[in-house]
Amino acid sequence: MLYRSGQAFDFVYFPLSGFISLAVTVEGHQSMEMGLIGHEGMLGVSLVLGVDVVPLYAVVRGAGTALRMSTKEFKYVLRNCPIFQSMLDRYVCVLMAELSQTIACTGFHDVKSRLARWLLMINDRANNDRFYLTHQILAEMLGVQRSAISIAAGLLQHEGSISYSRGNISVLSRKKLQAASCECYMAILHEYERLLTPTPA
Repeated sequence: MLYRSGQAFDFVYFPLSGFISLAVTVEGHQSMEMGLIGHEGMLGVSLVLGVDVVPLYAVVRGAGTALRMSTKEFKYVLRNCPIFQSMLDRYVCVLMAELSQTIACTGFHDVKSRLARWLLMINDRANNDRFYLTHQILAEMLGVQRSAISIAAGLLQHEGSISYSRGNISVLSRKKLQAASCECYMAILHEYERLLTPTPA
């Protein structure tokens, strides 16, 4: 775990590979993932809004490399580089949209659709068709029981979207996985493309 909710930021992180999960916990219940950060984003974006404490738990789910900057250095660059500030303002908007979409997705869509969505998001950020996530980790990510993950993963495997054995997941067909996913995946992807794709000079 990189940070616990309410902890002060010492460093911000810019993942180059792998991914970080943002999770919320409710007393008496297991944690649930709200968003993912990969090479498209950063951990510590609340500093852009002047908030120095971590709003959500931050957990490394996919091992990789990242660039690290102290909070002091980050604030200095933020004050003195308008382009950097502008890009991070856009990223804040995208992350807010992703968190909101995740809340709606959790309330309205079935486990299989949600699992397909998360696997697509992980696939995007991991830059790899193979990654390691146990049933327990996936259950925590979606806020469901392990048995529900077993059923959903079994259905996706039967459809030829993935292969899954002892935590080793391989994406066999993104097309089939996307067909199994709810519309939330494309909704967030469009927001990333709309707000973060560089425009020609």
